Amino acid sequence: MILADKIVRLRKQLGWSQEELAEKMGVSRQSVSKWESTNSIPDLNRIIMLADIFDVSTDFLLKDQYETYNPSDEGEKSNVSQISLEQALQYVENKVKMSGLITKGVVLCVCSVMPLFFFLAMAETNRLNLTSNIAAVLGVISILIMVSIAINLFIKTNQYEDAVAEIDNKPFELAYGVHSVFIDKSQKFRVTYNRKLSVGIFMFIISFVPLMLSSIFYRGSDITLIMLIVLLLIVAIGLCIVIPVSAKYDAYNNILKDSFLNSDKSERTKRAEKLAAFYWPLLTAVFLGWSLWTMDWGTTWIVWPVGAILFVALVGLMELLNKEQP
Repeated sequence: MILADKIVRLRKQLGWSQEELAEKMGVSRQSVSKWESTNSIPDLNRIIMLADIFDVSTDFLLKDQYETYNPSDEGEKSNVSQISLEQALQYVENKVKMSGLITKGVVLCVCSVMPLFFFLAMAETNRLNLTSNIAAVLGVISILIMVSIAINLFIKTNQYEDAVAEIDNKPFELAYGVHSVFIDKSQKFRVTYNRKLSVGIFMFIISFVPLMLSSIFYRGSDITLIMLIVLLLIVAIGLCIVIPVSAKYDAYNNILKDSFLNSDKSERTKRAEKLAAFYWPLLTAVFLGWSLWTMDWGTTWIVWPVGAILFVALVGLMELLNKEQP
């Protein structure tokens, strides 16, 4: 098979048009058309770029006797499984579905105390003819129901474990062309990931603002309880934004873990994310516990700026300790 035919086959296998390939190569569509119609031959630098983009060897492109590309031709055969483009796309889809169930479960857990706060607020204002005892009972029942539904959602994620295990838990290699496709997808998705992650973190940070303002200008316990509901609602919205987009981004990274997941930058990011997953919920619990104990919401807000500075310091300390390791 000649070079022109190989370019056509590889381009079509990846679902690219001549314009898309030309854009990735930094040439005109007419140049790609001439390569595929044998009217011209790409120079050596273009051949190397084509090999990188299609994730094949230059030998495969230049030697006519190679009809199909087999990575094992270039080295010893390994026992790792090979992941096709269809399998990789299905993996991402399964991860997104799992994150949907997890998001719903986490949001239900976060919001499970909202009915309790609502009923207690109604009891404080003598509305709905509720006493404090009845309000507490209804609130506890609501918590049990919502947490039970959340646990059921978490359990349902088991149906996807076998489908994602081949990439999550086993060594694998990508079929030729898959790496390039997912590098492109990851780079395009990174803009969306950064934007939504920023919005989600912003929601977490400002979630306490309504509660702080109400505590400063109005000290009624009923308003405090309603503002606690608003706080949890804002946190839940932030979780709905962050969890799905993070799951999809992690799925892309897992597929490409033979490359940039092992880079220093990615390792720093993963360490910071692990710390954040533990640190911010703990800080929120400290803030709520201190505030509910003292009912001095106008003072306890200081936890957030101090906590933000402490988080940055902890990330820096982690990096310092990591560099000192041999």
